[in-house]
Amino acid sequence: MRPHQPRTLDESLDQARIREGAYTNAHLEASRRRITEQLHELRWTQAMVGPGTGRRPAHRLMLHEQAGHDLRALCQGVIHDDDAARRIARFDTARDPGGALAFACLLLLADYEEGAQFWLEYAAGGGQATSAVCLHLLHLHRGDMRDARYWAEQITALESEPWQYAPVAHQVVDTTVPGPAGMAVYLDLPDIAAAVPEEAVKDAVDDLTVATLDGFGAIPQPSPDLAHQLQDLVAH
Repeated sequence: MRPHQPRTLDESLDQARIREGAYTNAHLEASRRRITEQLHELRWTQAMVGPGTGRRPAHRLMLHEQAGHDLRALCQGVIHDDDAARRIARFDTARDPGGALAFACLLLLADYEEGAQFWLEYAAGGGQATSAVCLHLLHLHRGDMRDARYWAEQITALESEPWQYAPVAHQVVDTTVPGPAGMAVYLDLPDIAAAVPEEAVKDAVDDLTVATLDGFGAIPQPSPDLAHQLQDLVAH
């Protein structure tokens, strides 16, 4: 004879047993902290998919889809900046973090995410807040909520650094949620008459030299030739 299966929540609770003495005050406090963090993360996620600045579509996309859309739009804005190609061209000699940012945006549009992340972190280490915006959106797109929150915090910290290369304006706002989870990033994306076709970007990136760096694996390297190709792509 099969044992009775509870049909309702109340029946399930009636059959539940809690071992007395198994939990201490430390366990209870840790549970409270964990639940609080989960609630903060849920509210932060809801804030991110709430009403935007008018640039979002009428229907709400899933959070990771919207982040991916915003990231690609941001990258298009960066590579259309008049200074992007020049910064990439001189990267070999100047190691300009702004050039690393522009190059990373090309890699993202060509779906070279790992290489893009490497150069975005390089640029963020050089004080570029826009790189932190890209990393925030990249991790949000992947569903890495804690990393996304970390880079959201870094945006504000990096904005005070000198020599910012900020081809796309952005704003970090606090939501009603207390703590670091209550952040949202809004972009002031420029009006672009014609986006650079991503297939063309991929063709250009595929020709790059891929170097193996200790501890990082195969990482594409920017080149002056790529800068010239970027100028041609943006001009057409």
